Amino acid sequence: MSEKKFSLSAKVSSATPSTIKPVLERIIGNKGSIKPTDDGLEINAEFKGKSARDLNRMLLTELRKVEKKTRLRSEWSSEGTTEKFFDYALKQTKKL
Repeated sequence: MSEKKFSLSAKVSSATPSTIKPVLERIIGNKGSIKPTDDGLEINAEFKGKSARDLNRMLLTELRKVEKKTRLRSEWSSEGTTEKFFDYALKQTKKL
């Protein structure tokens, strides 16, 4: 399976967003943006990977290493398909 380009739109909820923001900045780098919200952070970024599930798992695992109660609601889009996740669980798949 070859790597695909994914577009990420996500909301990260955390009791202390300031502790997870440096981790997000390291992972996202210059491939996206991070904006503060009332209960956490909003992310828009581009990633390359084999699947949305793998990328979602990598991102949430890295965030939970810093703060265990971090929650991630994410949408990963690639090649006309959007996959929505809540934490590690796939909730919906849409094809355009």
